[in-house]
Amino acid sequence: MTPASDPHAESVLAKAAHENFPVAPRFLPRAWRGDLMAVYGFARLVDDIGDGDLPPGGADARLLGLPADRAEDRPAMLDALESDLHRVFASAGGGTPPRHPLLRELIPTVRRGGLTPDPFLALIEANRVDQRVRRYATYEDLLGYCELSANPVGRLVLAITGTSSPERVRRSDAVCTALQLIEHLQDVAEDLARDRIYLPADIMRRFHVTEADLAAPTAGASVRTLVAYLTDRARRLLDEGAPLMSGVSGRLRLLLAGFIGGGRAAAQAIADARYDVLAGPPRASKGGLLYAAASTLRRGT
Repeated sequence: MTPASDPHAESVLAKAAHENFPVAPRFLPRAWRGDLMAVYGFARLVDDIGDGDLPPGGADARLLGLPADRAEDRPAMLDALESDLHRVFASAGGGTPPRHPLLRELIPTVRRGGLTPDPFLALIEANRVDQRVRRYATYEDLLGYCELSANPVGRLVLAITGTSSPERVRRSDAVCTALQLIEHLQDVAEDLARDRIYLPADIMRRFHVTEADLAAPTAGASVRTLVAYLTDRARRLLDEGAPLMSGVSGRLRLLLAGFIGGGRAAAQAIADARYDVLAGPPRASKGGLLYAAASTLRRGT
């Protein structure tokens, strides 16, 4: 069974249309698009397991070799997923293939890009962290979480496109961390409903924001000031990472402009909402995304 014929796999991949940035736009070479969607499918599946967002019925548990009634056992599901991930790399050398269709899709991607397990394992570990860590004491602690939850994706993109270097990895990490911070800001209310807060406690104290303030239907002045401060930090990280575009051309340059521009458009949407992220997650319009990507491409940074 391939993702194209597996209903859940199809629904996972369909979520790409709702991200803040283009996952695998049509202008890319077909091989790159396939590889990027394979990585996205894995990353989305990991997050769905970690967030408890799997569809009912236990199909994913069965695919990963667990009884259907273990589907809500998130640590067990993440362990089973890690075992299936190891099958991806074993099968690349002729071993037993993975069970889950989304992981089977990774096999040609791993072979073509010479990928290693480390970034995939980091994404799984980020979701293990989510099961035991509900609050972050400092901004540095939150950056450590982003190192697991976001930065591996950028590193995989560089590996897939054959453009990885220490400097590009550093720039990519800045962009990915910024995108993660912006997503946390957009989803404050949703995360709080899951009893998670990704706003650093030390910065909340600095702006006199309490957890009760975050539970309000709209943001008060202190929450808006806090969100503005963190949005500015994310924007500076995007600016730090933007030179990632230098030295590349063609369709890869367009893709990177889309990632960076998508982050800038999302940050602008938060600003346009006057930093009230509690009334609903501010999202950039398609026009805003295109404008930000075009501006980033034109400026080259």
